[in-house]
Amino acid sequence: MSPSLRKMEYQECFCITTKDNPPVTFAVAACETQNVNVTVLPVFGLSGENHVSAKEMWNTMLQNGHFDRENFSAGPSMPSSPGQKLCAAVSASTWVEPHGRCTVVFALAWSSPKVKFQKGCTYNRRYTQFYGTSEKSAVNLVHDALTKYKLWEEEIEKWQNPILKDERLPEWYKFTLFNELYFLVAGGTVWTDGQPPAIDEKKSPGFNHQKSSKRGTKDTNQGSVKDRHVNLAVEQVPHGGYMANGDDHSVSKFAAVHGSEMQEQINGLKSEEPIPYLISKDGPEHVGKFLYLEGVEYIMWNTYDVHFYASFALLDLFPKIELSIQRDFANAVLYEDRRKVKFLADGTSGIRKVKGAVPHDLGTHDPWHEMNAYNIHDTSKWKDLNPKFVLQIYRDFAATGDMQFGRDVWPAVCAAMDYMDQFDRDGDGLIENDGFPDQTYDAWTVHGISAYCGCLWLAALQAAATMAHRLGDRHFAEKYKLKFIKAKAVYEAKLWNGSYFNYDSGTSSNSRSIQADQLAGQWYAASSGLPPLFDEHKIRTALQKIFEFNVMKVKGGRMGAVNGMTPKGKVDETCMQSREIWTGVTYAVAANMLLHGMEHQGFTTAEGIFTAGWSEEGYGYWFQTPEGWTTDGHYRSLVYMRPLAIWAIQYAVSPPKAILEAPKVNLMDRIHISPHMVRAISEISIRKVAPDNRCFPSSAFHCEC
Repeated sequence: MSPSLRKMEYQECFCITTKDNPPVTFAVAACETQNVNVTVLPVFGLSGENHVSAKEMWNTMLQNGHFDRENFSAGPSMPSSPGQKLCAAVSASTWVEPHGRCTVVFALAWSSPKVKFQKGCTYNRRYTQFYGTSEKSAVNLVHDALTKYKLWEEEIEKWQNPILKDERLPEWYKFTLFNELYFLVAGGTVWTDGQPPAIDEKKSPGFNHQKSSKRGTKDTNQGSVKDRHVNLAVEQVPHGGYMANGDDHSVSKFAAVHGSEMQEQINGLKSEEPIPYLISKDGPEHVGKFLYLEGVEYIMWNTYDVHFYASFALLDLFPKIELSIQRDFANAVLYEDRRKVKFLADGTSGIRKVKGAVPHDLGTHDPWHEMNAYNIHDTSKWKDLNPKFVLQIYRDFAATGDMQFGRDVWPAVCAAMDYMDQFDRDGDGLIENDGFPDQTYDAWTVHGISAYCGCLWLAALQAAATMAHRLGDRHFAEKYKLKFIKAKAVYEAKLWNGSYFNYDSGTSSNSRSIQADQLAGQWYAASSGLPPLFDEHKIRTALQKIFEFNVMKVKGGRMGAVNGMTPKGKVDETCMQSREIWTGVTYAVAANMLLHGMEHQGFTTAEGIFTAGWSEEGYGYWFQTPEGWTTDGHYRSLVYMRPLAIWAIQYAVSPPKAILEAPKVNLMDRIHISPHMVRAISEISIRKVAPDNRCFPSSAFHCEC
C-alpha cells in the first residue's frame, strides 16, 4: 500500500444471474487519504420500495456532499426481490483551495469467475488462478486496482514509449497501432485457466458415480491411438469418450457425458475418436486457453484463416497465448468428429471435422469439442487452412525459439501437409483449387492453380522442410524440399505474367486479375526468416503493381488496397469480396512491402485504412474496425479480428530477437535429397496422372469417370 493511502473504502454488490448462468459480483471503491473523505451507501433502489430511493440518494448528496459514515457498520443488505434493481454508491469528498489540486481515485471491478457456453460447459477464467473462484474476489480486484494502478500506468508507458518515440514511424501509425488492440478485449474474449470443464454431476446422467475413480472408471481399458503421425496415449472411458493420460477426475466425467451425447447426435455414424479435452502441455509457464471471436457479427471462436493475419498481435505481445492457440489447433488436426453437418452453399452433407484437416474455427456453443461452427462450405476441402497452420507454426517456432513447442506440434504439421496431397491432382507438387470459393475469400471462386493458395502452399512446403531439418527429421525434410522445387517451377510458369502473378490459371474473366493478397505466402516466409520464394525482382515488381493498381487507383490511395483489380485498372466486380477493401489484408500487404524495402509504399498503403476508418475525414469506424468496406465506404462486419494484422507491420519494423539473431544460412541448401526420395516422388506423380476409371461420388464439385 502506498504511503499516502490511509485506507480503502468499498461497497460490494453481489448479483446472481438468471437461468443458471454463473454469478457476477461488482465492487466499487475509493481511496481515503488525509484530504479525501470516503462514505458509502450500501443499497438504494430505483423505485425506493423497501430501500432508499435513487431520488433520496441524490438529494442527500446535494445537501450534504457525502453519505452517513454509520453506513460502514450497517452490515449486509437484504437480498433483492425477483426483478428488482438495486444499486450501491461510494462517495469521496474533499476541499480544494483556490488554484489548488487534489486527486480523487475511484475503481470499479467485477468478478465473474466462471464462463458458461450455450451447450452447458463451464470453465474457470484465467484470473481465478490468482484470485480464486470465490464470489468475493471483486473486493481483491478493486483493491489491487487502487493500489497498483500507478505501477500499471508506468508499465504501459514503458511498453509504448519505444514506439511512440520512434521517429521512423508516422504519427498516424502509432495512433492506429495501439488503438487496433481494442479487439483483444472487445472481441468477445474468453481466457480460461486451461483446465477441463466443471461437470454438474446432477445434470450428467451419463456419469456413473459408483464406477468413478481418480483416473476414470474401474472398467477402463488401456489403449493407444497410433499411426504415422500420432503418438498420443489415450485412455478409453464408457460411452466412447477418450481422455489424455494424466488428466484428472473431471476429464473422465466430461468424456463419459459427452461420449453419450455424441452417440445420440451422429445418427448412425459411429465416432471412433470423439474429440477429448486435452490440457495444454506448455510447461511451467502454462497460460490457459484463449478464445476470441472472428467478429461480433461472425460469432465463431478463433477463426483460423483470419487468425493467420491477426496472430501477429498475440505473437508480439502475448507469445505464450499464441503458442497455446496453436497447440489447440495442433490437437484438433489429429482428431475427427463424424457428426453430420449440412453445408449451406450446395446443400451437401459431410462430417463436422475430418482428421488431418485444420478446422476453420474452434466452434461456437461448445468450443474445443464441437468445432467448425462455420457451415457455408465444407472447409475440409479448403486449400488455405492447412498451409496457414504450417506457416503459423513455423513462424512461432522461429520467432520464439521454443524447441519443445516445435517437437510437440510436429506430428500435426506432418499430418496437415500429407492431407494436402489429395489436392495435387496431377502430381506436379502444386495444389489446385476446385472451382468454388475454397479459401478465406469464401465468395470468390478460384479455378486451378491460384496465386493466393499456391503461394501459401509453396511457403508451407519450404517452412515444413526447414522445420523438419531443424528437428532432425531427414525423411520429411527431403520430401518437402523436393516438392517445393517442383511446385515452384510450375507456379511461376503457370501464373507469372511479367509484372505480377495472375489470380488463377483458369480461363474465367477474372483469371488475370491483380489480387492484393497474392504474395501472402511470401509475407510469411519473410516474417519467419526463410529464403524468398521467388527472385527479389519478381516480388518487388508484383508488390509495386499492387501498389499502383489496387491501392493508388482507389481514391488516390486513401481507402486501402482493394482485393481485386483488373489489368485495365478497374475494380474487379466478379463478386462482393473481389470489390471490397479488406482492412486486415491491407495491413498485411503493407507489412509485406516493408519486409522488402518498400517503406513509402508500405506506409502509404496502410495509411489508407487509417484515413478511411480512423481519421476525422473518414467513415467513423474507430474502435469497431470492420472486415472491409467498398470503395464508397459501406462496411461489412463491424468489430472484426483481421485488422489486428497492423501488428504485422510492427513485426516487420522490429522483428523478434530470435529472427534477427538467427544464422543467415539457407537451411534449404543443407537438405540433400536422396535418389530414393526422387524416385518415390516421381512414382507418386505418375500414379496421379494415370487414367482412372473409378468414380468419386464424395466430391461435391467433380465427378470424373
